[in-house]
Amino acid sequence: MKKLVLAYSGGLDTSYCAKSLSESGYEVHAVSVNTGGFSKEEIQEIEKKALTLGAKTYVSLDAVQTFYDKVVKYLIYGNVLKNNTYPLSVSAERIVQAIEIVNYAKENGAKYIAHGSTGAGNDQVRFDMIFQILAPEIEIITPIRDNKLSRQEEIDYLKSKGVHMAWEKAKYSINKGLWGTSVGGDETLTSHLPLPSEAYPSQLENMGTQKVKLTFTKGELSAIDGKKGKPVALIEKLDEIASQFAIGRDIHVGDTIIGIKGRVGFEAAAPMVIIKAHHTLEKHVLTKWQQQHKDYLANWYGMLLHEGNYLDEVMRNIETFLTDTQKNVSGDVWVSLHPYRFFIDGIQSKHDLMNAKFGSYGEMNKGWSADEAKGFIKINANAAKIHQSVNHN
Repeated sequence: MKKLVLAYSGGLDTSYCAKSLSESGYEVHAVSVNTGGFSKEEIQEIEKKALTLGAKTYVSLDAVQTFYDKVVKYLIYGNVLKNNTYPLSVSAERIVQAIEIVNYAKENGAKYIAHGSTGAGNDQVRFDMIFQILAPEIEIITPIRDNKLSRQEEIDYLKSKGVHMAWEKAKYSINKGLWGTSVGGDETLTSHLPLPSEAYPSQLENMGTQKVKLTFTKGELSAIDGKKGKPVALIEKLDEIASQFAIGRDIHVGDTIIGIKGRVGFEAAAPMVIIKAHHTLEKHVLTKWQQQHKDYLANWYGMLLHEGNYLDEVMRNIETFLTDTQKNVSGDVWVSLHPYRFFIDGIQSKHDLMNAKFGSYGEMNKGWSADEAKGFIKINANAAKIHQSVNHN
């Protein structure tokens, strides 16, 4: 038997792979990676399905903390929003999932690794790049992509093998993780239709207003309303609170790795609140030039992550820079939560550069004289004055 590790989610595509590959002489070892959003009951159900379809073994790898440490932390440091909208919820997960799966395959001596990606999406690029870089000796097998299979052809095959499950496609495709939930449906295949409210996994439950205090320590969330905790647990706690207000809903339109436009809905209550709160704190404690350079480097970090280039060494370089910028990003941020929206009320930090003893903007100068201000302005205008004089006589 040819030992094969299958990236298995329990959906139609990976179920087809499990059955067809086991029928083709492969010893299939199904692996799923939990980067948030899976309950114990769901994992047990996935395992049962995998073994029913012919997998010899099934394992669920818990990578929630790894996902935070390796990726999410830097998305917060960089205030990363793809196209100023999307917190890279699912695309960021895929990188960690691919690394965990290929490492498992190497540790267990598998000669083959398979996934259920089609030939029309981003995930095929992310998975294949990670697999090729970390284990070039392992052969990659992709039945759905290679055979250009339709959903109905997969269902017909499984039925012909005596596999009868509820394969009817859900009206909305939901992918939930620590850093947000993606939502796809017929509407997101168009350019003009919004997702209806009921398509989102969290519904409006709190019609009032709630204020929360988020505490950051060197850029990481360290407490909510004074109660300290680990970042992962605090992200999950904040998501419970903010999702009751149906906060964090939007639709992202972006360029896929393969060159076509894509549109997807998402719900990311905690990520959106954390990023905006963290960014506001940074505006108070970082210098002008720190913020300028962070903006473009963080944008590149998010782009390269999205495109599957996580293992390029430049990513480690950017992570080092982002980490260094967080030395003084400590303090409290007050946030007001309302139905469908939130506001950043203000911050308090011992590193706040908006210090009144140096002057108050538009009010009074305390650290320089009027003549010094006039001289500064005159020198500052010199370059433009010279250009104007030379070129507009």
